[in-house]
Amino acid sequence: MAQDSSLPDFWETRYRDHVTPWEAGGVPLRLQRFARELAPGARILIPGCGSRHEALLLSEAGFDVLAIDFSQAAVDLARSNLGRFADRVQLVDFFAFDAGDGFDVMIERAFLCALPRGLWPDYAARAAQLVRPGGAITGFWFLGDTLHGPPFGTSEAALQALLRGGFERMTDEPVEDSLAVFAGRERWQSWRRHSR
Repeated sequence: MAQDSSLPDFWETRYRDHVTPWEAGGVPLRLQRFARELAPGARILIPGCGSRHEALLLSEAGFDVLAIDFSQAAVDLARSNLGRFADRVQLVDFFAFDAGDGFDVMIERAFLCALPRGLWPDYAARAAQLVRPGGAITGFWFLGDTLHGPPFGTSEAALQALLRGGFERMTDEPVEDSLAVFAGRERWQSWRRHSR
């Protein structure tokens, strides 16, 4: 298997060989509740979408959803899961696509922890470009002491240092229904984009 998770081939291999322990096959409870809290018509980005059942849930709820991945196998799987909303999934690179006017919400779910740590500053800078002032990155964060990955765990202090230049944490809660790979080391958090 390819070993560099910054490359599409890494993910192509895993999807082709069905080695996807991060795939839940459904939408976590906290994300379902979050969907009911969102303002109608919110524009939502789901990076590193994989099969992303939440893209279907949010699309059916009337939100303007864009789910992206740079693995063709992941995009094909997501499109097959989204049915009539398949056009909301695009094969693009998170770091280099045209986001138009930006997004109200970026959903974080096993995306940051999939990236090699050397790309994390680029993630934070790009998120600040993509999320509109007053918008948020909201979702699941893997806080774990892992030497190797993915998933690449982070600490509370490291996550604060990474995001505080562009965002302020508003919510921090335990996760009720984590997958085994994240169990006991995952937090639901919302980080609001600074207005300046």
